[in-house]
Amino acid sequence: MADFPSSARVVIIGGGVVGVSTLYHLAKKGWTNCVLLEKNELTAGSTWHAAGNCPSFSTSWGIMNMQRYSLGLYAGLAEEVDYPMNYHVTGSLRLSHSKERTQEFQRAMGMANYQGLSMKMLTPEQAVEMYPFLETHDLDSVLFDPDDGDIDPAQLTQALAKGAREMGANIQRFCPATGVTQKPNGTWTVHTDKGDIDCEKVVNAAGYYAQRVGEWFKPYGGRTVPMATMSHQYFLTEEIPELKAWTEKNGCKVPLLRDVDSSYYLRQDKNGLNLGPYERNCKAHWITKDDPMPDDFSFQLYPDDLERLEWYIEDAMARVPILGTAGVGRVINGPIPYAPDGLPLVGPMPGVKNAFEACVFTFGITQGGGAGKVAAEWIVDGQTEWDMWSVDPRRYTDYTDQEYCNDKAMEVYGHEYAMHFPQHEWPAARDRKHSTLHSRLQDAGAVFGPYNGWERANWFAKKGDDKSLEATETWSRNGPWQPRIQEECEAVRDNCGMLPITGFSRYHVTGPGARDWIDSLTASRLPSPGRVSLAYFADDRGRIVTEMSVMAWSEEEVGLITAATAQWHDYEWLVVHKPDGITITDNTKAMECLLVTGPKARDTLAPLTEGHDLHAPWLTVSMDGKVAGQNCALIRVSFAGELGWEVHAAPNAMPAIWDALSGAGVKPFGMYALNALRIEKGYRAWKGDLSTDYSLLEGGLDRFTKLDKANDFPGKAALLAEKQRGVAKKFATLTIDNPGDCDAPYMSTVWQNGTVVGETTSGAFGYRTGKSIALAMIKPDLTEPGTKLDIEIYGERFAATVMDDAPLWDPQNERLRA
Repeated sequence: MADFPSSARVVIIGGGVVGVSTLYHLAKKGWTNCVLLEKNELTAGSTWHAAGNCPSFSTSWGIMNMQRYSLGLYAGLAEEVDYPMNYHVTGSLRLSHSKERTQEFQRAMGMANYQGLSMKMLTPEQAVEMYPFLETHDLDSVLFDPDDGDIDPAQLTQALAKGAREMGANIQRFCPATGVTQKPNGTWTVHTDKGDIDCEKVVNAAGYYAQRVGEWFKPYGGRTVPMATMSHQYFLTEEIPELKAWTEKNGCKVPLLRDVDSSYYLRQDKNGLNLGPYERNCKAHWITKDDPMPDDFSFQLYPDDLERLEWYIEDAMARVPILGTAGVGRVINGPIPYAPDGLPLVGPMPGVKNAFEACVFTFGITQGGGAGKVAAEWIVDGQTEWDMWSVDPRRYTDYTDQEYCNDKAMEVYGHEYAMHFPQHEWPAARDRKHSTLHSRLQDAGAVFGPYNGWERANWFAKKGDDKSLEATETWSRNGPWQPRIQEECEAVRDNCGMLPITGFSRYHVTGPGARDWIDSLTASRLPSPGRVSLAYFADDRGRIVTEMSVMAWSEEEVGLITAATAQWHDYEWLVVHKPDGITITDNTKAMECLLVTGPKARDTLAPLTEGHDLHAPWLTVSMDGKVAGQNCALIRVSFAGELGWEVHAAPNAMPAIWDALSGAGVKPFGMYALNALRIEKGYRAWKGDLSTDYSLLEGGLDRFTKLDKANDFPGKAALLAEKQRGVAKKFATLTIDNPGDCDAPYMSTVWQNGTVVGETTSGAFGYRTGKSIALAMIKPDLTEPGTKLDIEIYGERFAATVMDDAPLWDPQNERLRA
C-alpha cells in the first residue's frame, strides 16, 4: 500500500460533515499534510440521514457566529470547488404563540442583525403572504430569517472533501481507526488495519461513535465523552398538488416553517413536505445492556415509530392543513448525538495533550462549516477568533456520568426549542455534587442551581413563595424571587449576610521558581506573602483568558482560586505552559468557602474568632486561626463590595461555622443577590464580561495590566501595540434611565442615534443603587460620563447613561476597606 500515508501533521477520525470540514479548514490554513480516516464511506453516520436544515437562529453568541459563518461558506462553496450542490435559501418563518416567545425572537434578531444577518419580525398576516397555506390561529408574531434554508448533506460533505483534496489533504475511506498510542514526546500513532500513521495531533470527529473513540484516550488523561444518542425521526410526504402548483407559479419554495412552541419544523421537500418533531416522549438508543451500540451502523436507520409523533403530526396538520392531504412517502429515524446541553464539543480534549474534539453535533449541517473553522484554529493557532466557551469540551468536568448524560439528552431533546429564561433551572440530572451545608441550605429555604455540578443556593424562599418551574418562565426580573433577592441585598448592605460559594476551583502550584513562573504567565503583579490579589491572564493577542485570585506564599509555592466552571479550563491553561519541575495540584474538593459580608461582619465574627486579626487591611490573608472553634483561613475580600471575609475551611468544619453564624443572626443570601451586588461594583464575571472576545485593555483592566513588568508574559507585545494605536472598544458601566421589568441580557445591542455602537456583557438590577445596570463594551469615544445611549432589551430600546469609570456603589471602596 505505497499510497497509504505513514505520517501526517493531524489525523482526523470520522468522515462526517464536521470531520471533513475540519480537514478542509486545516488545509485552508496551510496544514495540507493531514489525513482523515473514515470506517465506511464519507457521511455514513448522522450526516447521511440529516434533514439538512440551515438556520442561523440561536440565542448563543458563539453558536450564531459559527452558523453565520457556515451559511456564508456554503453560499460560495459550489463555485469555489466546482462541485454542484442543492442549496436552497428559502428563508424561514418561526412562529410565536406568546409574548415571552416574541421577546426571545426579538433578542435573537438583535444579535443576528448585529452580526450582519437580516432577521425581522412579521405579523401573522404578513407571514401568510409568504406562506399561503399557514393557519394563524393563536399566533402572537412571526420571526422571518431570510438566510435560512436547506442543503444536501452528502453533497456538502463531498464538496468540502473535494476542496480539501485539491489543497493536498488525504482522505482514507473504508479505513477504520482501531486505536491510538501517545509517544513520550506527546505525538501520536493512530492505528488502522491498513497501517499506522504517526502524527502530531489527533481529532475525535466520530459523531455518535465519539464516546467509543474517546475511550482510546483514557490512558493518556482522557475521560468518558459526555454524550448520549437520541432517535430523531422525520417523515416526507408524497407530492401535494396545491404545493406543486404554488411552487411552479412563484418559481420558489415556501419558507421553512418552525412552530417552536409545538416543537417541530415543516419544510418543503420537492413538492411534498418534511415534518420533523422534537417530541417530549423522546427515545434514546444504545444506553442499556439490551440495546448495545453496534460496531458499525453505517447508512442504517432505526425502525419507524410514528406513533410517538401523533400529537405533533395532528398539530402540524392544524397549522398547515395541506399536510394532511398527502400520504407518508418515507420515514427517516436515525441516531443523533447529544451533549448534556445540546451543544457540540469543539476544542481541546480535556486532560489529553495534542488531542482535540469536534463531535457530538446535534445540528451538524448548519454548524459544520463554522465548526471546521473553529477546530482548525484550535489545532493550528491554539486559540479561536471568537470566544467559543459555549462549545468548549472543558465546560463539563467530573460530574457527567452516563446517567447524567442520558437524562440531560432526553430533557434537551424534548425541549429542543425551549426558551432559556434567566431564573429557570432545568430539573433533570440534578444533585450531582453537594456541599456539607446542603441540608442546612434546604432548611433555610434555598432554591438551588448547578454550578459545575455543585448545587448552590440561588435565592432563599420563604413559606408560601412559588418555587415552581412555571413561575420562572419569564424574562422579567419580577417573580417570587425578586422581593427575596432585594431582602438579601439589603441585609448585606445594612447588616451581615453569608453565602456558601461551593466549588471554587483551587490549584496549588509548587516547585523551584513557582512564583516567577506564575508571574511570567499573568499581566498582573503578584502580591507579597500574606496578601491576595486578582491576576489576569491573556493569550498572545492580549485577549482575556481568565481571572484568578493569587496568593504567593513563597518563591516555591503559589495558591490560585478561580471560578467553579473554569476548573478544567484554567487547570489546562496552567498545564500547557508548565515547565519541568513545577507541580500543579487541583484541590477543589479539599475546601469549602463561606462569604461573610456586610457592615456588621467584623462585629459578628469577632466573638466567634480566634487567632485571626479582623482589623488586618483589605486583601489580607490569614491562614492560622479558628471560627466557631474550627480551623480555617480568612481572606479579606468580598465580591459583594462590602466589608467582608471569605472563610475557607475543610468541608467537615463548615457546618459548625454556619451554625454559629446563623445563631448570631447572619442572613443567608444566594447567587442571584451576589450577581446584583457585584454588578453595582463593576466586578466582571468570567465568560461574560471576561472573554477572549476582548483584550485586557478593552475590558477596562488597565490597572491590573502591568506593561512595565520585568517579566515578559503572553500578550504583552500585542497589548503594547494596542495601547499605542488605541482600543477598538472600551468597557463602560451604563444605567438604564427608565427601566422596564427586564434587565439587559448578555449581548444586547447598544445604539446611538440609530447606529450600533457596542454590546452589553451582563446586566442586573442593583438594589443598593435602585438602578438597572448594564456592563458593556462600546466605542471608546462614547465612554465619557453622561453620554446618552440606547440599549435594546428583548426588542425594546431603553435610554441609558454612561456612568463614571468607578463603582456605582461605594466608588471610593470606603465600605470595603472599613
